Amino acid sequence: MQICAPTKRMERLALILDFGGVITKTLFEQHRRTEQLLGLPVGCLTWLGPIDPDSDELWRCVQRGEMTEGDYWLARTHEVGLLAGEHWNDVATFFHRAQGDDPNATVRSEAMAMIRSIKAAGIRLAVLSNELERFYGPKFRSTIDVLSAFDVIIDGTHTKVLKPDRRAYELCLQGLGVEARQAVFVDDQLRNVDASYALGLEAKHFDIRDPAGSCAEIEALFLG
Repeated sequence: MQICAPTKRMERLALILDFGGVITKTLFEQHRRTEQLLGLPVGCLTWLGPIDPDSDELWRCVQRGEMTEGDYWLARTHEVGLLAGEHWNDVATFFHRAQGDDPNATVRSEAMAMIRSIKAAGIRLAVLSNELERFYGPKFRSTIDVLSAFDVIIDGTHTKVLKPDRRAYELCLQGLGVEARQAVFVDDQLRNVDASYALGLEAKHFDIRDPAGSCAEIEALFLG
């Protein structure tokens, strides 16, 4: 887990979390379940994004800045829809069909426990997501229990400002009412973590291959 802290640090007052990948499991981690739900052959979904970049040329394009993450998932939406014998034109359809009827089932248990502990300690919490509602649909926020723990939710679906644009982080800090040096930012994409350093944020890369370890390190920052 990559860690970077500014040389001069104030008291940590806020935690800013990416949503997909940090709070919820990625679709990369759920391929076998997705195949089962959609009636697809076992093992037909082979692209693994950050888990195995060599398996996923489109993901490498995202990391090189040649396409957006939203465009990546739209391409996968078309691809998997055709495998299922259907035509899917929006990412929310893919996410709903690939993950089943209960979106709470995709929330990481480790992340839920960590959020509860940090919330109980009086730390302010924010979600900073690029396309939360675009991916999950407009009713999503009312059906995911964990979101009620957050003081601020900044969603690029509405702000039209996406990480790694520094304005996305600034909007979140303004909403929280804290300085950059008082907040910790966590994301599963290194380019978003790297961009946060310029603002003076303390940042951590969330390793989706070790969610329990990543959550333990975040919790230790605030609770010792």
